Amino acid sequence: MIRPYTSTDQEALLQILRLNTPQYFAPEEEANLVLYLQERREDYFVVEQEGQVVGAGGINYFDGYTWARLSWDLVHPAFQGKGIGRELTLFRISKLKEMPTMQWLQVRTSQLVYPFYQKLGFELEQVEPDFWAKGIDLYQMKMNLGA
Repeated sequence: MIRPYTSTDQEALLQILRLNTPQYFAPEEEANLVLYLQERREDYFVVEQEGQVVGAGGINYFDGYTWARLSWDLVHPAFQGKGIGRELTLFRISKLKEMPTMQWLQVRTSQLVYPFYQKLGFELEQVEPDFWAKGIDLYQMKMNLGA
């Protein structure tokens, strides 16, 4: 089940982040996630299975809702490779396509995860070494939404 985030989900999401550190995230990114959840979150969704939070991901909007960015995608390691990330990403893309002004979508990820987004139709725009942390590069990707 995909549902909107509530503040009571924060600790479960921090635990998922910790379980994905250091493989996908740097330890110093935890403070950034807390800041995002408390102050920078716009639309953020949680995936729940049998009452357990197993993933989450957000959308932030820019330039009068003409483009958006997927933000802070997380999937519990025990649930990776089971279609949860795909379902959550397609859910958000579908929501964005319903918006008449929305033209394109961006995701900023790493070399570790960019093939996942590529399979969903995102195209690589830019690579910046050591952007997130030493050894974790920025892979900025874009998808045209055809608005």
